[in-house]
Parts: sequence; structure tokens; C-alpha cells
Amino acid sequence: MSTGHSSADAEAAARLVSFGMRPKLLPGRDVVYGELVRRYGEDSAFKQLTHAVAAGLGLMVLEVSTQAGAVLAATDESIFEIKMDSYARQSKIRERRDTEKVLHGLIHLATAALGYPRPDDLANDTYIGRVSVEQVDGVVREACRILDERASGNKDPLADAPELEQAWRAYARRPAAAATKDGRLASDTTRGMVARALRFLSEQGFLVHVSGEQGGTYRTTPRYQVQVRELAADAAFDELLTLGVVSVPGGEGSLRATASDTL
Repeated sequence: MSTGHSSADAEAAARLVSFGMRPKLLPGRDVVYGELVRRYGEDSAFKQLTHAVAAGLGLMVLEVSTQAGAVLAATDESIFEIKMDSYARQSKIRERRDTEKVLHGLIHLATAALGYPRPDDLANDTYIGRVSVEQVDGVVREACRILDERASGNKDPLADAPELEQAWRAYARRPAAAATKDGRLASDTTRGMVARALRFLSEQGFLVHVSGEQGGTYRTTPRYQVQVRELAADAAFDELLTLGVVSVPGGEGSLRATASDTL
């Protein structure tokens, strides 16, 4: 039975998916991309075809908009999936592999929580957050301190998110910063790990580097907002927010950790 889709339609849907795999390209900077985004929003049949093409590649379409472009996520076992195992193995950390993965996951979790600490931030498409290396490291270390206090009081520190409990002691005992012989931040320090995470997110089009202040400062992008909306359903994300280590000092959209940035 005919679906009504032509080969040209299939090619156009595949092209829209391919644009989504170029994270730094936005519809406003490419006429063809912009037209495909418009068609996706107006043509339900083309929208369904785009989702089908993406699914065949092991991808899921999270959103398609003028602001964010085509935002995709890899499904389990997709060849495009970036596994935390592979990401963590590239570091020089000498922790056990499972703990190492959680350490890196915790950093990405804290970055997302700093970028969008309130539900309204995720719902507001015009909201732009700011994060820095020192802020993210400060948030994680403050979380570790709170969890240590809970453990000392014989309380279950993270009943609903045991993956965080596995990492907080390992993170707390690592030095925050140390310079290499050529003056760069050592990659096996916590700030070195955070700096790498923020650079990775920038390469994926989720953050944009704005200055070298506080170890490197970045602003969030609409693509990142879409991704964090998906992450916000995770119990570990919610638990990190409820620890109370992330705050918004004013209405300007700049964020900071409640812990001191000087460690």
C-alpha cells in the first residue's frame, strides 16, 4: 500500500535529520535547513516521515524548532550513542571504572542543574543560563559536603538516587586544581574534569563559550534546554536540586553555586 511519500520527500526528511547531526548549525544560518524546519512544523506527513527516518538510524527526534533546529537523541545501542564508558575512558582518572563513570555523570548532572535550576527556566524558551568551571565544581563539592553530613548522621544520603552516593566520596577526595608543567589545568583534577565536560557540551552545540572567567564561562543554548528537559525526569537530577546547593541570585539569568567559588 502506498504511503504517499515520494523519494524526494524521503530525501528531504533525511536531510533534516542530517542537519540535526551538525549541532552548531542553526536554521537561521542556512536557507535549506530553515525551509525544512518550516515544513516539519506545517506538514504532519513530513513530520512523521522525519521521525521514521530518524528511527531507522537509531535516533529519536526530541524537537524541531527555529531556535534549536533539529534536536536528536540516540536510542540504546545506536551507532550514534555516546556511551559514558567511552567518554570516561578518555580521562586519566585512576578510579574504578564504574565509579569513574559516575564521577563524569555527576559533573554533567550538576552542569544541567546549574543551567536550569527552576522548572520555569526549562519552560521558558527565552531563558539563557550561564555556567562556569568553578561554579560546577563548587556545586558538586557542596553536594558532597551535604551528603557527608547526612552519612555522618546515620541518614541514607540518597535513597532515590544511589548512583550519586557512589561518587561523592571519590569526588571530594580529588584536588580541585593543579597546574601541569606548561601551566595548564591538570586533567585529573576535578576542575580539569569539569573543564573537559563543558568543552564537550560546547562541541555538541549545547553551550557557547563566552569568557575565560572562573575557569571558563559558558551560556546555554536552546538545544541544551531541550536535552535538559529530558534529563529533568531523572531522579538523580531532582535529588541534586533538592540538596539546595544551586541558587539564582537575581533576575538576570546568571547562576552561581551557594558554596564559595574559592576552594
